[in-house]
Amino acid sequence: MVHRARASHIGSALSIADIVATLYESVLRIKPNDPHWDNRDRFILSKGHACVSVYSALAICGFIKETELESYGQDYSRLMNHISHKVPGVEFSTGSLGHGLSFGVGKAFAAKIRKDKWKTYVLMSDGELGEGSNWEAFLFASHHRLDNLVAIIDYNKLQSFTSIKKTLSIEPLFEKLKSFGWEVREVSGHDNHQLDALLSSTPWTKGKPSVLIAHTVKGKGVSFMENSVEWHYKSPNDEQLAIALLEIEGKL
Repeated sequence: MVHRARASHIGSALSIADIVATLYESVLRIKPNDPHWDNRDRFILSKGHACVSVYSALAICGFIKETELESYGQDYSRLMNHISHKVPGVEFSTGSLGHGLSFGVGKAFAAKIRKDKWKTYVLMSDGELGEGSNWEAFLFASHHRLDNLVAIIDYNKLQSFTSIKKTLSIEPLFEKLKSFGWEVREVSGHDNHQLDALLSSTPWTKGKPSVLIAHTVKGKGVSFMENSVEWHYKSPNDEQLAIALLEIEGKL
């Protein structure tokens, strides 16, 4: 998809692929034939630039036809380069970082007021934790005891042009989130069994929102993309695409 559209952010999409796969395979309560089902879980991709992973999951689940993936990033396509609510199964258009959690907190708060049983899941980037709006949302969620809210932080430790550490350090992240009143867990973001076990058992503590720090590798699965910040922007050429697909399929 990224190659065809000459688009960017393949490194970010591969970073969250296992998390997205786990959510859509075994965690989220959804009905692909009824995207607006009242009792569905709400999933927000705050790092909207990594949308190809979610579009792919939506196609595999049956929200959209797999053939529509070929239109990604093309003129007049609803599969935009940042995730769009025009696509069935997408709750919220994101792109400007730092807004997904605030929106998700609002959804979770509304569900609490109405006594609805569905949960809200927000998948965030580590880089967007430099946005102050997130920390206001963290405070609000714990204050209102939103234990129907789950945040997942894609902690690949790279941001735009360099590392998180060099841009704006967010450590000690576990302790910071705990001090904001959240129940915190850490996991390998590429271990589907651990991801499933943790995400399927929230809330971990009654009365507290849950946040999962998922340690990931940007560009996971493709040797020349892994931990390389340049693949935040680059699009693979024909030769690179062929190699990447073989590596992901385990044939190289």
